Amino acid sequence: MTAIASTELIAELEDVVRAGSPERRIRILRQVASLFLADADRLSEHQIDIFDDVLVHLIGAVEARTLTKLSAPLADLKSAPKEVVRRLAQHEDAAVAIPILRKCEGLSEDDLIEVIRTRGEKHLGAIAGRSTVSRGLTDALLMRGEAAICCILARNPGAQFSIVGFATLVDMALRDDDIAYALVQRPDLPRDVLCELVAKCSPSAQARLLKTAPPERHGAIRTLIEETTVRASARKSAPLDYSEAKATVLALNNAGQLNDSTVNRFAIRREHPSIIASLSLLAAVPIETIEALMETDDCYGLVLACRASRLDWQTAVAIIKSRKGVKPVSPQQLEQAREAFDTLSLSTAQRAVRFGSVSEVGARPLFTDTLLVGGVH
Repeated sequence: MTAIASTELIAELEDVVRAGSPERRIRILRQVASLFLADADRLSEHQIDIFDDVLVHLIGAVEARTLTKLSAPLADLKSAPKEVVRRLAQHEDAAVAIPILRKCEGLSEDDLIEVIRTRGEKHLGAIAGRSTVSRGLTDALLMRGEAAICCILARNPGAQFSIVGFATLVDMALRDDDIAYALVQRPDLPRDVLCELVAKCSPSAQARLLKTAPPERHGAIRTLIEETTVRASARKSAPLDYSEAKATVLALNNAGQLNDSTVNRFAIRREHPSIIASLSLLAAVPIETIEALMETDDCYGLVLACRASRLDWQTAVAIIKSRKGVKPVSPQQLEQAREAFDTLSLSTAQRAVRFGSVSEVGARPLFTDTLLVGGVH
């Protein structure tokens, strides 16, 4: 087709759309679609754009039942017309949109996020089931908070998760056994996330997780259950009284003096009740959340809490080094933690911490691909 011919065709199509019968519109749509599908692999980019213009004029003038027969073949094409698939993906009728949302490679991440923002569960489920779902998409899907979508994502081996994504999944798993079972089956599940899940589960839920998990993960889960039990017993036998520390940091905060200098001084003096009370107040999370982070070998969650508290990196390092009864942090771990600290936005850190999924959710899934792929051993 030449540019002049395509312009003339568009003009004719506008007449058909405006004055033609529904049957005539459907017939022309089918003819144009068949012509495109027959030659799609041989068409140039310019020719595909012309078909795109023609089909866009037609799809807005026919009913959904006709469009469902167009979606499936277009979804399989690598050279599908961009505007057509974008409009089909946005269609309010899920039967029209699902084939495109599930498979079409011609949709951008922005296109898919717009669908997530504006459409319902069936549309979201199709996106969650794609062969590859990026961290940006999983974050957007999980923000909707629908358990069925969380479960699809947890079961999808092609789904990738950010810090907030893993935090959300752990939070949902505590309320939905299907999500917990799907999460524990994932071969790419970071050990820190498994730690968090096991630590937060009730004893009965821990037993169910152990029964559901793949055999190669049983040893790790048993160890985590034992560690969780010992830690819980220690806390029960010798609970700390934070009343004085809380009163002190609250007074400092009200006076505008609960800052890096003050918290750093607490860390240097290893005044742990004051450190914990400070982070609890600044990050707006329970004392118990910060306590768990201070007792965990992995420092990433604590880094997350420091970022959420608006503290600087030097103060975070001082807090990490002040801890007792945990393994020393290696220079490599500290460097990775620094990268996480510098990269995380304040809002992301605050959201992750406030989900209640203490920082074993860790920055590593987001910042270290090898650790994300490595999984739990």
